[in-house]
Amino acid sequence: MADQPKTAEPARARLSPRKKRQISRGVQYVILVVALVALILYADWGKLAESFAEPDVARTTLPELFTIALRNTVIYTIGGFALSFLLGLLLALMRLSEVRPYRWIAIVYIEIFRGLPALLIFLLINYLPLALPGFQVPFGTYGQGILGLGMVGAAYQAEVFRAGLQAVPKGQTEAARSLGMSAMRAQFTVVIPQAIRMVIPPTMNQFVALLKDSSLVLFLGVSSQYVELAKFGNDLASTHSNATPIMITGLTYLIVTIPLGYLVTRLEGRKGRTI
Repeated sequence: MADQPKTAEPARARLSPRKKRQISRGVQYVILVVALVALILYADWGKLAESFAEPDVARTTLPELFTIALRNTVIYTIGGFALSFLLGLLLALMRLSEVRPYRWIAIVYIEIFRGLPALLIFLLINYLPLALPGFQVPFGTYGQGILGLGMVGAAYQAEVFRAGLQAVPKGQTEAARSLGMSAMRAQFTVVIPQAIRMVIPPTMNQFVALLKDSSLVLFLGVSSQYVELAKFGNDLASTHSNATPIMITGLTYLIVTIPLGYLVTRLEGRKGRTI
């Protein structure tokens, strides 16, 4: 029986994976452009500018935006960060301790304060005088805000420090002990300094997180003298029935957090190159 003639190959060749990716990317660009054009045509830009970017209302935020709100935000953040740094380091050492009760205390604290909403912690601080008659948090409102931020941040900072302490090679401790150092001295002069250097990037991330969490201070019922950025913007927005102050305070947060985020990225990149 004669062989059947071979069918002719299709004229159109199959698309290569690279060509398929180019077509897919082009389709996504078209969809994005169409969505942006639709948004531009649909939005009432005049109304948006009137509600969120009113110059006269924006001027009412000055100079208190910087002299009061931003200043207080920095105070709460730096104070809360210092407390969380010290308490977090202590909790990390307790969690790695050979003394079992220390480990239990650290684990319970970390799990509770990581599991509870930060807002709830600030609300509970308001009731401390009722639970402990006669007790007053030092430094008044500033102390309350710093206490709330520090207690919440310490639970997360403790886990950061624990990872750093465990990453230090055990040979470092053994070398220090062979030189005649006591276990405690080796820990504080050799291990802890190396661990702190290792955890600088995540610690900076924790600082940025506390900066944003400082907005929770408003739930302490602070007066105008102690307001931070979020409450400052919200109070002015309510006064003027306009969201411009909220936008201004949001931009102020970004002015601070974006450079800090860039710094964290640089530190992480430098750490990656040194490993």
